[in-house]
Amino acid sequence: MNVLWIFAHPEPRSLGGSLRDEGLRTLREEGADVRESDLYAMKWNPVVDAEDFGSAAQGGRLIVGATSKNAFVSGELSEDIRAEHEKLAWADTMVVQFPLWWYGMPAILKGWFDRVFVKGFAYGVRRPDGRTSRYGEGALAGKRAMVLLTAGAPEATIGPRGVNGEINDVLFPLQHGTLWYAGMSVLPPLTVCGADRVTPEQYDVAAEALRRRLRTLSTSDPIPFRSQNGGDYDEDLVLRDDLAPGRGGVGVHTS
Repeated sequence: MNVLWIFAHPEPRSLGGSLRDEGLRTLREEGADVRESDLYAMKWNPVVDAEDFGSAAQGGRLIVGATSKNAFVSGELSEDIRAEHEKLAWADTMVVQFPLWWYGMPAILKGWFDRVFVKGFAYGVRRPDGRTSRYGEGALAGKRAMVLLTAGAPEATIGPRGVNGEINDVLFPLQHGTLWYAGMSVLPPLTVCGADRVTPEQYDVAAEALRRRLRTLSTSDPIPFRSQNGGDYDEDLVLRDDLAPGRGGVGVHTS
């Protein structure tokens, strides 16, 4: 198994840093090959600008997706983006780790997705029938992804009736609108709550939960998101009336 670990935390001595170290150690003990993108350590530039795309900004070629779902040929892209594409092409699984800030990911990680998940690589890919390959299809189909999240909120507050909202609803833009959109199968997230007050005993529990999840990365069932082109949506990409009747919201997009 080839695992790419995306780490977006400014403090390597944090709870998140300790969990990252534990996770990488566990994967290597399990025989996985691991590569890492530590965005703060890399001083990753999160801002999209014309220099990212070279002559593409003047109408040149942006990127060409190869016929194999595990191989990509990039052109006219900046070197740092090409390096991340090579890692993603190599990986069959991606772990995305970050602290939850204001209901979302740190800006540096959002900028990683903005600059790396470009047209022709993560979206804008066409099927032979002319339909767009997205939401379960696309160049990244066949790869897996899992979110590892640290949050200051107590666990009860991110439950179904918690004041902060259910965690899968909070993560819907990333898990469904980014990872699944690009074709990746998304595993249920692992959330470590109360991150600013974790006791040694609670850390041991969190570390063991992480180890268990990493040992089953290749076998765990993903979130059963509905595929766009699998027949569940009409021509306007609205869920058919006979599916989840009378319901709305993000939950209807899982089967």
